[in-house]
Amino acid sequence: MAKDFDSMEDSNRSSNADIHSVSDPARRSVLQLSLGAAFGALFGPLAAGCAGMAGSGPRLGFKGVPATSADTLVVPEGYVASVIAPWGEPIGVAGNMPAWRPDASNSAAEQEVQMGMHHDGIHFYPLEGSSTHGLLAMNHEYTDDGLLHTDGMKTWSAEKVRKAQAAHGVSVIEVELKDGRWQIVRPSRLARRFTAFTPMTVGGPAAGHALMRTAADPAGRTVLGTLNNCASGKTPWGTYLTGEENFAFYFDGGDKLDPHQQRWGLRKTGTYRWPSTTSASTR
Repeated sequence: MAKDFDSMEDSNRSSNADIHSVSDPARRSVLQLSLGAAFGALFGPLAAGCAGMAGSGPRLGFKGVPATSADTLVVPEGYVASVIAPWGEPIGVAGNMPAWRPDASNSAAEQEVQMGMHHDGIHFYPLEGSSTHGLLAMNHEYTDDGLLHTDGMKTWSAEKVRKAQAAHGVSVIEVELKDGRWQIVRPSRLARRFTAFTPMTVGGPAAGHALMRTAADPAGRTVLGTLNNCASGKTPWGTYLTGEENFAFYFDGGDKLDPHQQRWGLRKTGTYRWPSTTSASTR
């Protein structure tokens, strides 16, 4: 089904072409031909020499899986898929490892030390150079409130908002390959959870900037939490970089939006119900 771009966020207030224009298939074809011609002109002799090498390297060697519309995970023949750290699994904080309850009765406080919902970007950090022992840093992009709470969305409360906020963010868990199976090391002094209300210090050129100052922090050097964590990666200096997206959908903008709010896509009414409680509105 084609997307209705008119109903989606449009924060491009400049004279630049929008993403839909520059990603048009016809444009991509032209760019492909242009790049191909440029490559041929610049690297023709080298490309010709490399052509003889095509197909000479080792192949991956697995048997492809057939196309299917079944709602199931399929892996190639000879491979096995196993679950390491599903939503609600305790991350390994010593003395605070509440088990996941399938009836969704875990409290917001318990969710703060459990794996969040909807894993996304992920990166492995070896410990002492090991390929079988290290840390997994993992994003949690959004929540499915129908599964997160015992009665789903039938009622709403500040506690539900708090639990949903706790299911967002980033998890850092210690993992190890034992007896042919990856597993979480628990307890672990390295286990961490960053949620939508974890206090964080702002650094770099953004620290203290006027746009960072709020009534809660006039200095503009402390922010609360992270959410909608999607893309991620490892920085050149070895830290974990997590990227947020779609954050505007969590807020109600009301009838009057200033230019900044319009630019980053704030709407009159958000998609989530967080603003309907005092807990959400004060964070």
